[in-house]
Amino acid sequence: MARVGDIRQFAGNQNSLEIEGLARFAVDEQNKKQNALLELRKVVNVKQQVVSGTMYYITLEAADGGVKKVYDAKIWVKPWMNFKSLQEFKLLGDAPAEARA
Repeated sequence: MARVGDIRQFAGNQNSLEIEGLARFAVDEQNKKQNALLELRKVVNVKQQVVSGTMYYITLEAADGGVKKVYDAKIWVKPWMNFKSLQEFKLLGDAPAEARA
């Protein structure tokens, strides 16, 4: 049984507009902080944790100079305060090569 504070798999659609918006927010914030030009490609996985608000753990694929890489982003959201903050953004490695037909 899930408890408050447990990190668990996101129950909704990871391709929803809400999750895509959070992933875009994370990439945009990282671009501002690092003066980078990452471009979001897709959301790979989403987990969430109930805290004072919700902490989202989003694994995403983004292009860095045309090279696809995988990143983990941690975003803290408190909707009742209109608060959203990128807590962490780290490179996991190159994205797996897609199968060729």
